[in-house]
Amino acid sequence: MAQMVRDVMTKDPVSMSSDASVAEAAKAMSDLRIGSVVVMDKDRPCGIVTDRDITVRAVATGRDPSKTRLADICTHDIAAVAPDQSIDDAIRVMKSRDIKRVVVMSESKLEGIVSLGDLTSRGEGTDVQVDISRAEPNN
Repeated sequence: MAQMVRDVMTKDPVSMSSDASVAEAAKAMSDLRIGSVVVMDKDRPCGIVTDRDITVRAVATGRDPSKTRLADICTHDIAAVAPDQSIDDAIRVMKSRDIKRVVVMSESKLEGIVSLGDLTSRGEGTDVQVDISRAEPNN
């Protein structure tokens, strides 16, 4: 039987308000040893910000991390899958979008996040990693 997204996802991913500062997100990532934060507008995910986004979209462009909001640098076009979808579905989404993580949603509620690391640690997703590594940079 195929494994489902719920079997590999990280439950209750770290999320922060879209009004939170880049510095707050960076501190949370450092303290919790994570690479991304789901950006929320009220109770709904509206984006995702990664440690790379902070580096490329804030620090490298000279923005003040304590004054720049997550809404200003996050990726707003987030990819999502449902907990009852197969891992293969999540892999297809990652490959088609050249991304390393997807949020897991039940209707409009954030349930979790699945990263390429979650999949490769279980022996899945190796081909995704190869495809993404070969893809053209997206920003």
